[in-house]
Amino acid sequence: MRKNILFAAGLLFSVSAQAQLLDIIKSTVKSQTGVDLENPSKPKTSTTAATTTTTPTKSSSVNLGSLTSSQISSGLKEALSMGVTDGVKKLALTDGFLKNEAVKILMPEKLRKIDTTLRSLGMGSLADEGVKLLNRAAEDAVTEAAPIFTKAITSMTIADAKNILLSSDNAATNYLQTKTQSQLFTAFQPKVKASLGKVGADTVWKNLISKYNTFTGQSVTTDLNEYVTTETINGVFKMVAEKESRIRNTPAMRTTSILQKVFGAQDSK
Repeated sequence: MRKNILFAAGLLFSVSAQAQLLDIIKSTVKSQTGVDLENPSKPKTSTTAATTTTTPTKSSSVNLGSLTSSQISSGLKEALSMGVTDGVKKLALTDGFLKNEAVKILMPEKLRKIDTTLRSLGMGSLADEGVKLLNRAAEDAVTEAAPIFTKAITSMTIADAKNILLSSDNAATNYLQTKTQSQLFTAFQPKVKASLGKVGADTVWKNLISKYNTFTGQSVTTDLNEYVTTETINGVFKMVAEKESRIRNTPAMRTTSILQKVFGAQDSK
C-alpha cells in the first residue's frame, strides 16, 4: 500500500514538473518569437514590429515674408518671359492668329460696313481674303516680337511686386501691358508694316476699300498698320496672360527654381 502511494506521488510530481517545464518553454518561445504555442494558428505580432508607413510629404509653401521684392520681381519677369516665348511660338505658325478665336484679327470696326456691303454684292470672298491677310501679316510680324517684349520685360521695374504676386491670375501681364504698351507699339509697328506688304495685305485692302467707295460713293480710309500692330500686340498679351495663369495655378508649370520659390509662396495666400 505504501509503495502505491509513493508511486502515485512520484507520478504526480513528474507530471507537475513536465507541466512547469512546458509552461517555461511556451513563455520563452512567445517572448522571443511572438508565437503563442497555445494558439499557433493566430500568431500575435509584437507592437514594436509594426510596419512603418511613409506619409507623403506636401511641398511646403514658401513663407512670403522670406522673399525679397527682388526675388519676387525676378519670378514674375521669368513667368512673363516664358509666356512671351511660348505665345510667340504658337502665334507665328500658319493660322496661329486666324484659327485662334481668342486672338483672331477681325475686320476693323470702322470698316465692318464694308464687309456687310461687299457680301451683299456677292463679294464675300474678297472680304474673307482681306481678313485672312490681316492675320497672315500678324503671324509673320509676331516672329519679331519676342526680343522686343523680352527687352521691355527685363528693363521694367516692378513696383509693389508682392501685391502683384498675390493679386489676380494675370496681374503681372496687366502690369506689363500698362507699363510697356506704348514702347512696344513704337518698336513693333515697322515690323507689321513690312509684313503687311510682304503678304500682300496692303494691296488687297486698297482694292477692297476702293471697291466699297466706288459702290457707295463714300470715302472710307483706315490705318491698317496701326490697327494690325495694336491687335498683334494684344494677341501676344493674351497668350502671356494665359501662361501666367497656368504657372500660378499649376505647380507642374513652374519649371525653374525661381518660379517654384516665388509662385509656391502665393499658393497659401
